[in-house]
Amino acid sequence: MKNKLSWHDGLYGGRWLAAAALCLAAAGCATGPGAHPQDPLEPYNRAMTQFNDGVDKVVMTPVATVYKEVLPWPVRAGIGNFFANLGDLWSFVNNVLQARGQAAADSLARFGINSFIGIGGLFDVASEANIPRHKQDFGLTLGHWGVPTGPYLVLPLLGPSTLRDTVALPADTWGDLAWHARPIATRNSLYGLGFLDRRASLLGVTGVRDAAALDPYTFTRDVYLGVRGNAADSDDDGKLPEDE
Repeated sequence: MKNKLSWHDGLYGGRWLAAAALCLAAAGCATGPGAHPQDPLEPYNRAMTQFNDGVDKVVMTPVATVYKEVLPWPVRAGIGNFFANLGDLWSFVNNVLQARGQAAADSLARFGINSFIGIGGLFDVASEANIPRHKQDFGLTLGHWGVPTGPYLVLPLLGPSTLRDTVALPADTWGDLAWHARPIATRNSLYGLGFLDRRASLLGVTGVRDAAALDPYTFTRDVYLGVRGNAADSDDDGKLPEDE
């Protein structure tokens, strides 16, 4: 029997509606003479970046710092491995859709080995066996088959994206095994834990970026567009530097 639609589902559905509205706005936004050709919404994107950075500074960074200080590294490593293992199954699907046979085989092997031998993915046995990870998502699949990245977009709380990656978000969400966890409270707890673990792993990276870049906004935008745009046409996996 299907679960009834809850307010949690409505919240996530509203996020996709908001993203779609941003895409429509991007299509009709004029570009100034000095603007980046892929960033016609730069004034909006900068404002949203400031909002996201403010939330991160007030909420996420303090919580992630406590998380990192309280939990020992082996526990955090296991949590990170668990979520990475869930991602390997969706990478398998996207590698199949991109007709990358060896990458698909590696992704499926990783998921099977780590799920069973690695105790639900807590231990990355596949990497110890030299089976490489080929991280893929539906945005890269669209790019592989010729869909351009489109304009750069900064989404509320989610951060850097593009028109193509935003369109791909519903598929990527559906392909995330955590999305299908029930009851809803369990699903939301998994999402919260995954986001917190991810933020904790980036505590040092954002500090280095802010210290090294004259304009952190343009640095982040250019890196994101470069990596995501080039990855779809190569054997790269579309990872940003902090994904390594």
